[in-house]
Amino acid sequence: MIDLSCSIAGVHFKNPVVMASGTFGFGREYGSLYDINRLGGISGKGLTLHPKEGNHGIRVFETPSGMLNSVGLENPGVASFLREECEYWAGLKLARIANLGGNTLEEYVEGARLIEEDALRRRVSGNQAVDMIELNISCPNVRAGGMAYGIKTAVAREVVREIRQATTLPLMVKLSPNAEDIVQMAVMCEEEGADAVSLVNTFSAMKIDIYKRRSVFDNLYAGLSGPAIKPIALRMVHQVSKAVTLPVAGMGGIQSAEDIVEYIMAGAAVVQVGTHNFVHLRAGEQLVDGLQAFMEREGISSLDEIRGVV
Repeated sequence: MIDLSCSIAGVHFKNPVVMASGTFGFGREYGSLYDINRLGGISGKGLTLHPKEGNHGIRVFETPSGMLNSVGLENPGVASFLREECEYWAGLKLARIANLGGNTLEEYVEGARLIEEDALRRRVSGNQAVDMIELNISCPNVRAGGMAYGIKTAVAREVVREIRQATTLPLMVKLSPNAEDIVQMAVMCEEEGADAVSLVNTFSAMKIDIYKRRSVFDNLYAGLSGPAIKPIALRMVHQVSKAVTLPVAGMGGIQSAEDIVEYIMAGAAVVQVGTHNFVHLRAGEQLVDGLQAFMEREGISSLDEIRGVV
């Protein structure tokens, strides 16, 4: 009997395949294509306290072995998510992760507080609720003059500490590969009481339209994801997994069961799948089946047998 399950901070994942924030909406659209209850979990579209329109102009651009995006965190806001989407999430049988961003520390804290209150209220009523918050610390920090929260460890420490105090929900911190020292960033998250870290977010990159002599993105730079970043992301997951005792959610360029196994061998507890959802609309189902088949072929009964072996 093959066991694909794992646990992070008491949250059960029936398998390690989690859909990454920003690539799966809140699951409704993909849920019309296949049974998404087969997944280990969903990290929903990144939320901010207030609705956000996102960036103008071109938002997505395909590159060799990857994709650039400049969506700009378009989302309906925390209150709308809790009112419109949580009822749908309550009917799902998988781990539900709310991804939370913000422009200021106060917005982060208020967003976490609202999600916490809603989760407690639903559980008191015997209903399913958000299981975990994934803190996105890659958004602009206005008070620091535009510096991203996720770049400087000292700045990131402040927001992780404040959110840890604002919620009792399990807290996973999503790290930026553009951090000045991603290992020290993960160590800081552990020191401040986070329950897990996820890595990596997209790499800052660009594409130039040589005929218009300008960046194709109004925002100049965009985030690179997909198979092109996998070797670098895998190395970062390996380094972080060796440096902290926290569970690690690995992501970056996963498009096959073999890619998942690499991340698990690098030390990841679960993985998150992003860009591949745009290539293969039934990617989650494909990956769960592929992982099951791989473990059967290789005689692996549990992911614990191979986790962190490299």
